[in-house]
Amino acid sequence: MGVSRRVLVAGAVGALVVPPVPSGRTIVSCAEWGARPPVEPPAVVGRRPTRVLVHHTATENAADRSVAHAHRLARFFQDVHIGRDWGDTGQHFTITRGAHVLEGRHGSLAALRAGDHLVEGAHCPGQNRTSIGVENEGTYTAELPPDEQWDALVWLCATVCRQYGIPPSEIHGHRDHYADTVCPGDALHARLPALRAEVALR
Repeated sequence: MGVSRRVLVAGAVGALVVPPVPSGRTIVSCAEWGARPPVEPPAVVGRRPTRVLVHHTATENAADRSVAHAHRLARFFQDVHIGRDWGDTGQHFTITRGAHVLEGRHGSLAALRAGDHLVEGAHCPGQNRTSIGVENEGTYTAELPPDEQWDALVWLCATVCRQYGIPPSEIHGHRDHYADTVCPGDALHARLPALRAEVALR
């Protein structure tokens, strides 16, 4: 973990390129993981988001770290969320336990590249037009994400914050803005101060 973090920090000081960046990380687009078309195109919000909301999926802490698993997971959540009448995947981005970073909601990656708008999400009532939703595969009530997933979360949050001009202090947990949830779990929520600190360093 130490080597990858040093590489990522060193690669974050230059101009943002999404994707790829010097770390070799990329964001897998909806087209690449085989998303179905949204029921309707997500609404475009013509301003920058002001914060990042961290979520967990509350699914099993799977041992499968493969690309195939990541793509299956993304398709599964899109199907579930469309079934809830959300029109598409609710969150903007998903990070798997294998550290694969995927676009969730259609248009999220293009908006991030532009850096001047977002697409309306469906990840937290009252926050969908102001926040970027980042879903982390797993249940983190008592367990922390694996190191690789944590590194990917730091990288993605740093990328989002830098591109949109969001201060790292505005990285929050889902439950900070919605009382009827324990998301992103007690263990991960307790690590949010460390997440803000690591993002600030990048």
